Amino acid sequence: MYCTVEDFIAEWKNEAALTQNILDGLTDESLSQQVYPEGRTLGRIAWHFVTNIPDYLSEFGLTVAKVPNLNEVPSAKVIADTFRTVSIEVEKALHEQWTDCILKQIQKAFGRMESNATIFMGLIKHIVHHRGQVTVLMRQAGLPIPAVYGPSKEGWARLGILPPF
Repeated sequence: MYCTVEDFIAEWKNEAALTQNILDGLTDESLSQQVYPEGRTLGRIAWHFVTNIPDYLSEFGLTVAKVPNLNEVPSAKVIADTFRTVSIEVEKALHEQWTDCILKQIQKAFGRMESNATIFMGLIKHIVHHRGQVTVLMRQAGLPIPAVYGPSKEGWARLGILPPF
């Protein structure tokens, strides 16, 4: 749990760096990858969680500039660059707009009463959830997967170690 704004910023920066590595590995060709024919594409999922960040935070009292053209999935480079920009803006907004006391305040979120710290943890979990979906679709699209919380198949190979079963 986050007791201070700095705690949240530290976690935000760590998770953003992991997510940025994933998004930087996307290609324009991979954006159309789907798990099943009616499912969302890799591009739609990545663009969703990138563009959702300012909306999510604004809903709970932190002002971050909205991302334009939410309905049009852009190129892989634009998705990655937009995430980079949004991540920096989130950190800046937290420093400027929030205090440790605000982080502890309780408000209604998703039908429950939760602290702002818990609400923000939910945002990170939302991104992690979709990041996992993106890595599966990247694998299906034949892209290498960067390490997230440990080596990927490619990372184990670079270490000269067989991946665990």
